[in-house]
Amino acid sequence: MSETEVRTRGRSGTSRAAARARRPDAPSKVGRLLLTVFLVLGALAVLFPFVWMVSTSFKPESEVITYPPHLFPQHITVQAYRDVWTQIHFARLFLNSVLFAGGVTLASLVFDSLTAYALARLRFPGRELVFWLILATLMVPFQVLLVPVFLQVYHFGWLNTYQGLIVPRATNGFGIFMLRQFFASIPPSLDEAARIDGASEFYIFRKITLPLSMPALATLAIFHFTFNWNDFLWPLVITSSDTMRTLPAGLAVFSGQHETQYNLMMAGAVLTLLPLLIAFIFLQRYFVRGIALSGLK
Repeated sequence: MSETEVRTRGRSGTSRAAARARRPDAPSKVGRLLLTVFLVLGALAVLFPFVWMVSTSFKPESEVITYPPHLFPQHITVQAYRDVWTQIHFARLFLNSVLFAGGVTLASLVFDSLTAYALARLRFPGRELVFWLILATLMVPFQVLLVPVFLQVYHFGWLNTYQGLIVPRATNGFGIFMLRQFFASIPPSLDEAARIDGASEFYIFRKITLPLSMPALATLAIFHFTFNWNDFLWPLVITSSDTMRTLPAGLAVFSGQHETQYNLMMAGAVLTLLPLLIAFIFLQRYFVRGIALSGLK
């Protein structure tokens, strides 16, 4: 066999091998295309209610009840936003929501982190039992505890007060579980080295564990702040005056027995959503990193 034939056969064999290597790529490209289409449709389905909310907030009341409905307003107006500011004490409600959600978030981070550190880093009798009892609280809906908690707050004289809003939510089983999982992933050698140097447990917690846990703390802060910012039931039950209500409870005045002002409700919902959106934009890298490192899937 001549050298030319050998080269020709070698090239043809290489071409066939390359063709075989490319064949499995065709189904994968189709799969990626289908996955992209599915994700785009899913994103549109998730975004549609938000688009409808923003669009309705700029509609006059006559267009809100028009049938068939229009996705985008025919005549754009900001009257709904003006009415929200004038018909309810929006600034006061906004301040109450900030104090309520922010106060609960700060208190939860303190108490949840202390409890999680004890369960993850300390050794004491009954530790596992305490941990499982805390996990069991996650299966009990808050509505079941609403009446006894309300009675306790009533006997303390905390109705229509900030402490009545914040103290019953000052800790959370989910936060303890999440931080405990994160603290358990920190190498114990760091604690042992600090103890050899004479550091106390609280010093180790404050100077070593917490600085290493900033992603998890930021993630938990987002969870707590978002949940309590959107909470409707507890502020509605514990407060009876407009000066102490939060935004979700205050916006309920636009939904009456005989009429619902949807454009005003949507305008209020847009204004309520903006702080959460801004906070998530600035903290999303901590959120994603905290989810990845804390072992939550």
